This record gives sequence, C-alpha cells and structure tokens, in this order.
Amino acid sequence: MGRSKGGFSTKLNLACDGKGRPLSVLITPGQSHGSTQLEGLLDAVRIPRPQGSPGRPRKRPARLLADRGYSYERCRRLLRERGIPHTIPERRDQKERRAGRRGRWPGFDREAYRRRNVVERCVNKLKQWRGIATRYEKRAVNYRAMVVIASLMMWLPS
Repeated sequence: MGRSKGGFSTKLNLACDGKGRPLSVLITPGQSHGSTQLEGLLDAVRIPRPQGSPGRPRKRPARLLADRGYSYERCRRLLRERGIPHTIPERRDQKERRAGRRGRWPGFDREAYRRRNVVERCVNKLKQWRGIATRYEKRAVNYRAMVVIASLMMWLPS
C-alpha cells in the first residue's frame, strides 16, 4: 500500500478486451501515476492463438483506447514503437502548448473513444466483489490474487 492524498491506498491498473474481460492486472501504490504502468500492462497481455494454430500468443492489441492520464509523449512513443494504433485525447495543457506551433496534431477518433467505457464497466464488475472494493487483504499479492479470481469468474460465462 502506498500513501496518496486520502491516506493509504492502491490502484488497480488493468487492460481488458472489447467485451470487458480483463487481460492483464497490475496493483500499484496509490501515489504512482497510471501512465508509468503502461509498458507493464502491455507486457502482461497474452492472447493465445486458437487451438491448433501455430505461433506464439499475441501481445499486441488491435487498438488501445486510453484516457487523458496516458496522454504523455513517452506513452505515445511506446505505442508507436510497438506498432499499436491508439486513441488518447489530449490534455488541456498540451493543446495550449501546441496552439502556436505548426505540425501534425495527434489524431483522435471520437467514435472509437466512445468504446472506452468498456474498461470502466469492467472495473465496476470487479468492484462488485466486496473484498476487491474495500481491499480487506493486507498484502498486494493476496489482493491481486482476489482480482485474478474475480477476473476468471468474468471469463467463465463466455
């Protein structure tokens, strides 16, 4: 657990698929910024190939939808290096800084960004578990195990 403005807390960083099922989960201290965990989240994603298909599991999503918290140059550079198309809105300070300069603006697809609420709904489904919502577990390893179990329960019906 880490200290944030409200006291001791943790953050649940996750990546999910288009159906709202978690693909990777990271637990971080409350004071850490979410954008610093992007590389770890992407490294943890492994989508197995269909039965009988040769090859390694896929690690690159078709598209990444993220909120303004990931609108940093290092995040965009990481996604460009990995060849992952992304839809991330710009922060207000970035727009103001860029206003006087020439050059290409980052593209933003509003229609694609509307599907980002799938992540929020996934977090809400996980928070339906009382132990996850209130974090009864003292150790991060045990808390992550609870989140993984809840994630597996979300995957079972599909």
